[in-house]
Amino acid sequence: MNIISDRNLESRVRSLPQIIQGGMGISVSNWRLAKAVSSCGQLGVVSGTAIEAVHARILSLGDPEGKLRDAYSYFPDKELVGRVMKRYFNEGGKSADERYHTIPMFKLQPSKNLLELIVLSNFAEVKMAKGDEDLPVGVNYLQKIEVPTPAAIFGAMIAGVDVVLMGAGIPSQIPQLLNDLSEFKSVDYPVKVINSPQGMSFKTTFDPANVMDLNILKSQLGADVLKRPVFLAIVSSDVLAYFLAKSERTKPDGYVVEGPTAGGHNAPPRGKLTLDDSGQPIYGTRDEVDFNKLVELGIPFWMAGGYGNPEKLKEALELGAKGIQVGSVFAVCNESGMEESLRSRLIKKALLDTLVVRTEPYASPSGYPFKVGQMEGTLSESVILDSRPRRCDLGYLREAIYTKDRGLKFRCPAEPVGHYLAKQGEETDTEARVCLCNGLMSTAGFPQVRDENGEKFVEPPVITIGDDLSLVSKEMVKFLNVTFDIAELSDQPEDSSHHISWSASQVIEYLLSCS
Repeated sequence: MNIISDRNLESRVRSLPQIIQGGMGISVSNWRLAKAVSSCGQLGVVSGTAIEAVHARILSLGDPEGKLRDAYSYFPDKELVGRVMKRYFNEGGKSADERYHTIPMFKLQPSKNLLELIVLSNFAEVKMAKGDEDLPVGVNYLQKIEVPTPAAIFGAMIAGVDVVLMGAGIPSQIPQLLNDLSEFKSVDYPVKVINSPQGMSFKTTFDPANVMDLNILKSQLGADVLKRPVFLAIVSSDVLAYFLAKSERTKPDGYVVEGPTAGGHNAPPRGKLTLDDSGQPIYGTRDEVDFNKLVELGIPFWMAGGYGNPEKLKEALELGAKGIQVGSVFAVCNESGMEESLRSRLIKKALLDTLVVRTEPYASPSGYPFKVGQMEGTLSESVILDSRPRRCDLGYLREAIYTKDRGLKFRCPAEPVGHYLAKQGEETDTEARVCLCNGLMSTAGFPQVRDENGEKFVEPPVITIGDDLSLVSKEMVKFLNVTFDIAELSDQPEDSSHHISWSASQVIEYLLSCS
């Protein structure tokens, strides 16, 4: 394992490539996709969001390919690995109609058992992406998901992760967190709490020494410090970029500037939320990025959201960007972690011009607008959403709230309505909310199976994708010189798959074709 102790972050960020693959969760940006991208000389990124839950489900399936067990064998603390395996590994694997074992939901201070799983899974995902070649690899997290962040980043750092990316909030704490974790320090990470009493703040504490034997780690690494990764803050405006750059404690090493056409969570429009006739947020001139101000900052940046084609790469470079971050066209490539039939159906709809992507203002429990691809049999259909029994057993997007009578509690507007109301929630906040945690798990091919009134219920998926998938799909097909019959494709049943696909290396070749 290559541990780099130098702190020359500026030179490392400036050596990053033009193309950064988007960190799409849950497990869409898996280790296979990141490794494929990095093998082509660009920056592959794994999603760290809920990766501990993904690994727990793979282990309950018996780790059929043996990939996790192989990656775990490189982890320095073998006793920690043994404990995780004892808790979650199911020799032979569960049957298709059996329920996955659910990992504990987060409290303000997670149990040691849960922290061990978080550290190990983030380590392994990065380790598998880097491979024997020690490829440069990034990891992506959401600011909104606060409690597991320190342990997750520490696990990725043990594997030598090169870049940490974070969006869906204001990641002002991350630069100092990376500094402290690289020196194995105990860290306090603030947690936002609604109705927090005046003068009271809340935090989660992570001490690496309480989770694993640091002497073993340092001995195996041959160093007293971990490589401090480059930090790229995902922002939606030059205003936020300037805010973060004001202090050395909050200043990132670079930015990914993401527009509202990107998949996943989008920043809300600045000012009062206004919806168009179709119920989608309206973005205006206040949401436009001033590229001259970004260039004046003197901090490298990459453009994202609708930049997934060669001409937009050229445009980004002319505007002063270092390059682009691309998600959608990678999300449907062969190495993506998205369930195969969903990928195929997305490409088909894109080529037929029947793919609709909506920016849903209220779907996500996080409160951020969320891109939802309209697809039959998914939670984009009201009949599917309304028929799903409300459950909150993963809880990544819960928010903390303090009440005088009950103290600190966690709630989610997608949980059972009565539970949410009991924690001072408003019923109107529960309307149209989607359980993204379970939906995205299903999209990655790990749907939970439940017994509902004596019948088996399988969690339906939810698709998130950028607005530009139809455009880039057609351009990819043209670039690959693939011919197909529109009429024949149209005549196929809606849920049928087809043969058109592409690899991550072909995506990169396409993106660089104008350079």
